[in-house]
Amino acid sequence: MPHMRKAILIIVAAAVVISGLGFAAVHFGTVVVPARGGTYVEGIVGSPNYINPILCQFNQVDQDLVSLVFSGLTSTDAQGVVIPDLAERWEISPDGLRYTFHLRPDARWQDGAPVTSTDVAFTIQSIQDPGYQGPSELHNLWSSIQVDTPDAQTVVFTLPEPFAPFLEYTTQRIIPSHILATVSPQQLPTSQFNAQPVGTGPYKIAEVTAHYVTLDANPNYYGPQPHISHIRMQFYADDASLMAAEQRGEVAGLAQVLPEDMAILQKSTRLNVYSAPYAGYTMVFLNLNRPVFQDPAVRKALWEAIDRQGLIDRDLNGQGIVLNGPILPNSWAYDPNLPKITYDPKAAAAALDAAGWVDPNHEGVRSKDGVKLEFTLLTNNDDPVRTKMIDEIAQEWGAIGVRVHTQTIDMTELVRDHLYKRDYDALLYGWDLPAADPDPYPLWHSSQISDTGQNYVGYSDPTSDQLLEQARRTSDRNQRVALYSQFQQRFVDQAPAILLYQPVYTYAVDKQVKGLQITPLQTTGDRFRTVSDWYIATRRVLFTDARAKAQ
Repeated sequence: MPHMRKAILIIVAAAVVISGLGFAAVHFGTVVVPARGGTYVEGIVGSPNYINPILCQFNQVDQDLVSLVFSGLTSTDAQGVVIPDLAERWEISPDGLRYTFHLRPDARWQDGAPVTSTDVAFTIQSIQDPGYQGPSELHNLWSSIQVDTPDAQTVVFTLPEPFAPFLEYTTQRIIPSHILATVSPQQLPTSQFNAQPVGTGPYKIAEVTAHYVTLDANPNYYGPQPHISHIRMQFYADDASLMAAEQRGEVAGLAQVLPEDMAILQKSTRLNVYSAPYAGYTMVFLNLNRPVFQDPAVRKALWEAIDRQGLIDRDLNGQGIVLNGPILPNSWAYDPNLPKITYDPKAAAAALDAAGWVDPNHEGVRSKDGVKLEFTLLTNNDDPVRTKMIDEIAQEWGAIGVRVHTQTIDMTELVRDHLYKRDYDALLYGWDLPAADPDPYPLWHSSQISDTGQNYVGYSDPTSDQLLEQARRTSDRNQRVALYSQFQQRFVDQAPAILLYQPVYTYAVDKQVKGLQITPLQTTGDRFRTVSDWYIATRRVLFTDARAKAQ
């Protein structure tokens, strides 16, 4: 018995020791967590002109820097849902005409000045000013909206009529009135502010040179403090120079990876390659004023005759998503039951036969009522991928009896003299969608056919107009989904343009940079949406401390 008691005591003592060791492991063990510090160097093609949120729209480098330096009343999450930013909350009147925003009391400019409603009003009034030098569509959007500031923390927007997408336009980033109040909109493009801006975002400009811009973490930022202390954006003249810099180890990230470079970078042991859908589409604009494109049967046959997945695989290294309608697949308004436009040249040829477009004399081109199915397809000559694509498309259309002449010209001339002036037959080009709200009105409503509108194809369809108008007037998302579903179906039936693909944006970041999250991109700057979570430096802390902080 004494031996039995002794054995039991030994077992109990061992259990206590083991339990104590377990307790110590939990309470006194350490884990690695992100720490503040480090510098992230990203290479990008181009250089900044205006680090200013109301002038940055024409330059990707500007837009990327603005996304780090400035913020708006609201922002959008990865699903395109509007969320608070400088505004902590808002109310919308029952009639949908008044939007009241309440600013965060802790928001500060990077020079320490408080953010007030005066800054918001100043920003919008600068855009509304007739002398505004930024995009006309931004001016047109805000021109009829009244801005009131009942107190320093409150901003009220009054709309002339209900406009369901308006909330998302409050993501417009704000500029400081206390710095720019004496600068007129006409003078703003020449202001030193564009090179040495003061914003409200997670990073602030520290140094600007011809070759790079250095940003420091903003200690006045109202959101989570970034882990990475410094970001340097390094500028290169072209993609070849950027890739050479990567090979030399000059940069820790590439702002964009082109399809032709994918194979090289996917083999890299130093970089992680990230890809995400980008908000826009590449399409063939069809000038519906041309007799050859006034028959929907012709337009739909042209759509069916293009091997779009083949174009993506051959020319983009798979970096694209085939589109079947004007609302992007990652949008809440996308109709997943929309009929798919599949590559079927035999069906396309049969549809042309049925519509009376024939080639009885075997001349290689179809005709109907004296109109030949013959036209010119334009694109910009500085994009080798698009140049290759129009030749491939011309061959595919030629196989069904459509004669196509391809032509490439300078991009500025293409857009200014042909697309904007509606002086073209067919034109292959990309189009960015500036807002996460899926509202297709600007591109497809007949009121936008005028010179200042963006309905560049001249699509005029009373049924589509009615659906788009109703969807703009209601804030009920379920109603908008139903209306947009009908519009998408109508679009497929009418085929006013030939949608090819949604781009996939690809960038690369050194594997030593952790905490990145991949989300769909509304702008290229959205790759920094979670930049406060990125980290390079780490430190060890007690497990219990890390767990308490996580809770």
